[in-house]
Amino acid sequence: MSPVFLNQLGLTCALGRDVDAVAAALFAADAPRGVALSESVTPGRALALGRVPGELPELAEQPVALRGRNNALVALALAPIRAAVEQAIARYGADRVAVVMGTSTSGVGESEAAHRSFPRDGHWPEGFHYAQQEMGTPARYLAAELGLRGTAHVISTACSSSAKALASGARLLRAGLADAVIAGGADSLCEFTVAGFSALGSVSAQRCNPFSRHRNGINIGEGAALFLMTREPGPVRLAGWGESSDAHHMSAPEPEGHGPERAIREALQRAGLRPADIGYVNLHGTATPQNDAMEAGVMARVFGTGTPCSSTKPLTGHTLGAAGAIEAALCWIALTRHGGRALPPHWWDGAADEALAPVSLVAPGQRADAPLRHVLSQSFAFGGSNAALVLGAG
Repeated sequence: MSPVFLNQLGLTCALGRDVDAVAAALFAADAPRGVALSESVTPGRALALGRVPGELPELAEQPVALRGRNNALVALALAPIRAAVEQAIARYGADRVAVVMGTSTSGVGESEAAHRSFPRDGHWPEGFHYAQQEMGTPARYLAAELGLRGTAHVISTACSSSAKALASGARLLRAGLADAVIAGGADSLCEFTVAGFSALGSVSAQRCNPFSRHRNGINIGEGAALFLMTREPGPVRLAGWGESSDAHHMSAPEPEGHGPERAIREALQRAGLRPADIGYVNLHGTATPQNDAMEAGVMARVFGTGTPCSSTKPLTGHTLGAAGAIEAALCWIALTRHGGRALPPHWWDGAADEALAPVSLVAPGQRADAPLRHVLSQSFAFGGSNAALVLGAG
């Protein structure tokens, strides 16, 4: 099968508005960046949130149904790679460039604001259209903005959504159904997700603390990551992917982690690699008691205790449907910056939980012994939807 390459990356998250800003903040060793206390979605209640800094594009030229914060994040991520995307469209044709996105919020934030105003005003606001909250909106926006006529769809499987979008994009390329794919994910902060996870008792008011014995929940974040994927050689290769479904519980992981392990081993097998070939693992690492316990056990069974790993969610927040793509993007950065030796750090209080299987957490400033050749990113979602991606230096 022909290899699949991640030729271009557009990225925005709490660490920065573009790849360069994110890379600088990601590898800062003096203090964690990104997540910060905010009342932006919970007035009167400060929470640690991963909010994208600065103003976002207004999308005023788009019809109302395609406007909103989620698509504005997509627009911000698209801007630096747009020229490369347009070159691909000119080369392959508008019907041969596909779009596959992952999301879980779409336009929920706009719907929240509209429903607050309706009882007061007796009508929906002029800037609201019910279609803004449809899950397919990010793909529709990109197709409309770029004049694409090929496949365009969204995957919404909670926190594995955009990891699965990359796998889906690779399948389109390998099946010959597209010559280029814009694949990734986007999710925006809104009251709905914060309230929902708060109701589950899963939100930490302070920066989250994955794999600590003091861990007490997640930070919600937002962002977008877009990859231009083709069969043409590029800086990073999507070497393998694996997917599985637990069907164990609506929100709790299967304690032994058999589904996540299947996804990881499938990704390694597809890449033709052994666990020892992986130089770094980006953990799902939500800082919830059950996820971290399950994931530590899976890591020990598959990789042993020596593979460097980290959760980057204390920096970005948990970006839900965008998490898989954003964390794959951080792996892309690790492979392509600083000679492939800089490792994404694991920020925590250092209080190891003796009940967890030991894992080799990356200290701030830690470097790999040799340039990274292959890294793995894993994403585990509500409902037991699991995905793992293996990225290799091109």
